[in-house]
Amino acid sequence: MDRKVVVTGVGVISPVGIGNREFWNTLLSGVSGIDRVRSFDPSPFNSQVVGEVKDFQAEQFISRKEARRMDRFSQFAVCASLLGIEDAGIDLDKIDRDMAGVILGSGIGGITTFEEQHQVLLGKGPQKISPFFIPMMIVNMGAANVALQLKLRGPNNCVSTACEASTHALGEAFRIIQRGEADLMVAVGSEASITPLALGGFCAMKALSTRNDEPAKSSRPFDAGRDGFIMAEGAAALILEDYDSAVRRGARMYAELRGYASTCDAYHITAPDPEGRGAARAMDLALKDAGLKHEDIDYINAHGTSTPLNDKMETLAIKKSFRKHAYQLIVSSTKSMTGHLLGAAGALEAAATIFTIHHGIIPPTINLEEPDPECDLNYAPNRAVEKSVNNALSNSFGFGGHNGTLVFSSVGE
Repeated sequence: MDRKVVVTGVGVISPVGIGNREFWNTLLSGVSGIDRVRSFDPSPFNSQVVGEVKDFQAEQFISRKEARRMDRFSQFAVCASLLGIEDAGIDLDKIDRDMAGVILGSGIGGITTFEEQHQVLLGKGPQKISPFFIPMMIVNMGAANVALQLKLRGPNNCVSTACEASTHALGEAFRIIQRGEADLMVAVGSEASITPLALGGFCAMKALSTRNDEPAKSSRPFDAGRDGFIMAEGAAALILEDYDSAVRRGARMYAELRGYASTCDAYHITAPDPEGRGAARAMDLALKDAGLKHEDIDYINAHGTSTPLNDKMETLAIKKSFRKHAYQLIVSSTKSMTGHLLGAAGALEAAATIFTIHHGIIPPTINLEEPDPECDLNYAPNRAVEKSVNNALSNSFGFGGHNGTLVFSSVGE
């Protein structure tokens, strides 16, 4: 019999705040974390607005020596995981570290290091390339660095499925605990790809908003005036535990992770299936996995990227999956405030979904000023909604047609 899995800790590093309290309070206040690029001169780029993490100093969490040997995405992953372990109240010396592991999701990995070392190659030659270049750049080192920092010797893996990566990471960590292969898993999403090359690449695809004169209003999911997503960075770590183990140590439980499913559109390298078939099937299968009916769901944290294609497709997929109940749901996109954390988006939005269940408040979709007629659901426009939420979905979709859905429930439901 599959074991019950609960979320006992959350650690967040995001454009709207570092730490759970600042993250959650900012979301509920409807305040955007999006601004003009600060880390380099964005003037040559068509899109010049992003969601950067402000005032982050890795040395507040780990030693300067350790930080210098990690790419920024690894720093985010490690620091978010430390926050999550602290939030869960876990004494690492009292757990079986062979039965505790890490799965990380990241879409791009260490691109900051890649760009920096490429400049070294061009300017100074191959002899000056850092010996830490490869272990700083490769995406699996995010998971490895978390395990090294926490000394967790259980299952360790990384997932790189574009913008669905950390939803996959959470789902696979969930399965590992269900199967009894671990009692505790750190499931973390991390991304730090606001670099000239990455920004330029997404600009070349014409995927980003060019509302440069109004950064705080540039991410506007489901609004008729949406014109692209906003690149963002950060990390979120969720501590997943076997329910019985969590009970034995008297843990506070935010929510139960109850269901998970993953599908593929097999339609196009970047565009979603316009009929939303893969996304709808992911929701259907996740609910089946959770043993819930569509009518049991109160809230969906949408992928909601603020792109013309995604928001229309996701709305259609929700209606295809939920039928009449789609109009009874509340749906919101926290990307309206955080921007799109790419591979880390799923974990960050799972955190928001968990807090929604725990606190009974649904974060809004800000900047929804002129509803798109084809996006006709209740998106909690511009104001948080106080509502008891027993069961909720978190959706993620990625380039390549990846679709993932997680189902969270209040503990005991």
